[in-house]
Amino acid sequence: MTVRRSLFLHSELRRRPHDVLRSMLAQVDPATPPHGPDGPVAVLERRVASLLGTDDALFFPTGTMAQQVALRIHADRRGRRAFAAHPQCHLEAWEQQGYAVVHGLRFQPVGDRNRLMTVADLTAVAEPLAAVLWELPQRDIGGLLPQWDDLVAQTEAMRERGAAIHLDGARLWEAQTYYQRPFAEIAALFDTAYVSFYKGLQGVGGAALAGDSALVAEARVWRRRVGGDIYDAWPLALTALHGLDILLPRLPAHREHAVAIAAAINADGVARAYPDPPQTPLFHVHLPVGPDAAIRAADALLAADGVELFGRVRSAPDPDRCSFEVSVGENAMDLTPDEVVTFLHELLRHAT
Repeated sequence: MTVRRSLFLHSELRRRPHDVLRSMLAQVDPATPPHGPDGPVAVLERRVASLLGTDDALFFPTGTMAQQVALRIHADRRGRRAFAAHPQCHLEAWEQQGYAVVHGLRFQPVGDRNRLMTVADLTAVAEPLAAVLWELPQRDIGGLLPQWDDLVAQTEAMRERGAAIHLDGARLWEAQTYYQRPFAEIAALFDTAYVSFYKGLQGVGGAALAGDSALVAEARVWRRRVGGDIYDAWPLALTALHGLDILLPRLPAHREHAVAIAAAINADGVARAYPDPPQTPLFHVHLPVGPDAAIRAADALLAADGVELFGRVRSAPDPDRCSFEVSVGENAMDLTPDEVVTFLHELLRHAT
């Protein structure tokens, strides 16, 4: 089945190798070296450190690796093995407990799994913590963000208790469109910050860990230990630089389009978009059908019209309901809010 239009951020529509390589070739100067201080990786690291206002930044092939290394360093420095985060943080939900298996760390879930963490939730943790992690936005509960004053209060409270303050900023680029503060001001709340290059920036992979010079130097050693010191990482860095140059300035428009799509869905009543309005370009669409019916219907819609609405569905406690994630990128900008509503009606027609 050929995808012609897509609401799915990671659709193959804009990620086909030929298209990606062509955009890289148009971007790169013929004299660009693959390595060294003028190579794409070094340029990218300096660019991220400058954006986040940190001493340094270090490229990693994956965010999973970058975050585990950050938490391992914080744990070793403090002689503590536990870190705290939201119950549905990415490390727990999607990474098969790598923090425990590889690094011997222990996860302390904080607060209600369907709500954001609060100061009260965090201060109720009795165990001394090596670090506390904030995922901004919290993807698995609809892309929610704490209000700025709440975030400041939470980070200050946990720093006073001796914990390192770490940012899971896989979608920091998108979160900034809500906070409307410089990236450096957001990152200044944290001791370490991880950012991703293949979500909102639509690179083919890669991440960076930013912090002070001593921590980044230590992370460089750990990157070698865990097999992340890729010699020819320049293709990943080039697509990341392309995202910073071309897509980063477009993210405010992506958020505005997400707000418009969510408003159209909720005004029509065909489904429910949450949060309303979205805080970032990411939100969830809740459907009045079960996951199996939604998947069958999505396949039928793709076969009939070439329209891809989602990559996967999430089950719900009610077996006759499910949801899917919308993360508005360049794909979704080609779909008007009214068209999305029309396609949702078609999806539900196929589901019944």
